[in-house]
Amino acid sequence: MTAPQRSEPARPARPVPAQPGAAAAPMPATGPGRDDSDLLAALLDGMDAALCAFDADGTVTHWNREAERILGWPAAEAVGRKGLAGWAVRTEDARDIEARLMEVMGATGRRVHEFALLTKDGGRVLVRVQSSAVPGADGRPSGVYCAFSEVHAQLDLERSIALSEALLEDASWCVVLVDADLRVAVLNGNAAAALRTGRTAALGRPLGEFLEQGVEEAENAVQHVLAEGAPPAPTELWVTLREAADESPDDALPARRCWRSGFLRLASPLTEEPVPLGVAWIFQDVTEPKEHEQESARLRFRGNQLHRAARAAAECEDPMEAAAVHLDFALAGFADDALIDLVLDRPETVPPGALGSGGGERIRLVRAAATPGGAAGPCSPIAPGGIPVAYLEGHPALQAAERCGSVRASATRADEAAAARWAAARKWPEGSVHALCAVLRSRGRTLGVLTLLRGPARRPFDRADTAYAEDVAARVAAAVDLAQGG
Repeated sequence: MTAPQRSEPARPARPVPAQPGAAAAPMPATGPGRDDSDLLAALLDGMDAALCAFDADGTVTHWNREAERILGWPAAEAVGRKGLAGWAVRTEDARDIEARLMEVMGATGRRVHEFALLTKDGGRVLVRVQSSAVPGADGRPSGVYCAFSEVHAQLDLERSIALSEALLEDASWCVVLVDADLRVAVLNGNAAAALRTGRTAALGRPLGEFLEQGVEEAENAVQHVLAEGAPPAPTELWVTLREAADESPDDALPARRCWRSGFLRLASPLTEEPVPLGVAWIFQDVTEPKEHEQESARLRFRGNQLHRAARAAAECEDPMEAAAVHLDFALAGFADDALIDLVLDRPETVPPGALGSGGGERIRLVRAAATPGGAAGPCSPIAPGGIPVAYLEGHPALQAAERCGSVRASATRADEAAAARWAAARKWPEGSVHALCAVLRSRGRTLGVLTLLRGPARRPFDRADTAYAEDVAARVAAAVDLAQGG
């Protein structure tokens, strides 16, 4: 682009109209000088918006590089022209457009217009123009300046702003903006509700103050996006919200949430090199459908395990070996350890619920099969020596036998030492924190108790687990009954 010429010091403050093709200097109205002229030219050429200015007679006095980029007319050919007709605007449209631009001299504030301008190569560009009056030294309007941009660029900007506002106000998804220091910068109402905080209270706080479990995965995702960019597909994060001590008892398991998350890297558009401003974390709670999906997969897997166990047990000559085979298949993905305790000195016929009730009779259980302690391995039958297991009164296995029903029990998950004492007192393998005792019943008789145990890495047994354990116990009881000569 040809730089605008600078006039001699004797030039009057108000630009003198020139012939087309002559470039007038972009000089301020007062105090003209070399430094001021250079500064003004640099400011105008550095603007992101196209700018042109007119004096009171409609002569172009200023024209910056962005105007040249949009329309193709350099400043040397634009400055000094009278009006826009025939070169920047079609002749038939010029009168109306120039009147709309110049009417701002008699009004206050800005005016916004949209019309088509001509490019140097004969094309047309739809622009949005903001015009305002230029006050002279006496305070009266002495000209007009116009800032304009292509309508589609302006619409893109407005859409971007509108999208940001909608995401942070009305979006059904949760939106959290995390800065480069992994602290919350902005979040919308849904995200604040998901994190159980307020929109203002969350600002500047790290994610670890909101999440108890899953915070490392979330922070790793943010750091990856800052370094590498957005992942190609959404990811699912399982998190547990951090709760106050009075909101959740120590022995309660916090509810885990599944958040389907997308991440976007935010970079400043005002720098030559992309500077990361942070990451937009957009997520939606999909816990309920995800749990349904997992439950369906779990039921299919357990059904297949029962089918496979039945086929494998049918090939066992020893009924107790068949009972152990049923447990081996049941343990997969379900529990860590299994025990079979059989009733010792059991009467031939005992009505349901009668054991342990009449005459102070106390049930005694003897170990018949168990998984190896301290190591993974198959459940193996144990030769019963007639010595009862030293279960204390109120033991879950004894309760299951007395009630002819299943009993669930869990240790306090917050205290590892107490959990270790809890397992040792019940004669269970070290590390057991969750137990499920299912009674073994066959032909109207209580044969014993099946105990399934889980470690601290697993969740407590629930009702669905109880139903599956009872189904396994029914098959084990049939095998035990056969082994006892039933």
